[in-house]
Amino acid sequence: MTRRKALQILLVVSVWAAFKRRGFAAQFSSIKDIEALQKNWKALLADGIKVPLPSESLKVSKDEWRKRLDPMQFAILREEGTERPSSSPLNNEKRPGVFACVGCNLPLFTSEMKYESGTGWPSFFTTIPGVFGTSTDYKLILPRTEYHCIRCGGHHGHIFDDGPPPTGKRWCNNGVALKFIPKHGQA
Repeated sequence: MTRRKALQILLVVSVWAAFKRRGFAAQFSSIKDIEALQKNWKALLADGIKVPLPSESLKVSKDEWRKRLDPMQFAILREEGTERPSSSPLNNEKRPGVFACVGCNLPLFTSEMKYESGTGWPSFFTTIPGVFGTSTDYKLILPRTEYHCIRCGGHHGHIFDDGPPPTGKRWCNNGVALKFIPKHGQA
């Protein structure tokens, strides 16, 4: 694929997503609402689930990652790939719960942080604090902010400035890089 074709596709997807999102009404009206949401994520987990801390760094060899992850997970998390849009079952996940890193089980997002962006990837307007590091990615020529799990270094996706209020951010995540843990008592 040529750069020109990739940029055309990116432009079409961005315009389509912007039109699709126009009807989105954020249920969170202020940054205080977001801060409360970020602080209360542990209430969604079942009792007895061990939650690793972001400070518990996970160092694993490339060969060990290949054993732990399936080929697609490895390509996304360890080689900074991108899954096909609309290929993740997590796009349709609506139950209460927590989305965790498939590489190290670190909780990253809650179901209340998720919204339908129309892009074909699970999207969130905020994160659990302190779980991601960022870097600049120039793979599509224009700079993008890429984010990685702070614990295992796994690549998850990119941050865009076209999300809903009040944050205005879209954390566009590869579904294969996540695992969903339903709220205690949910099927």
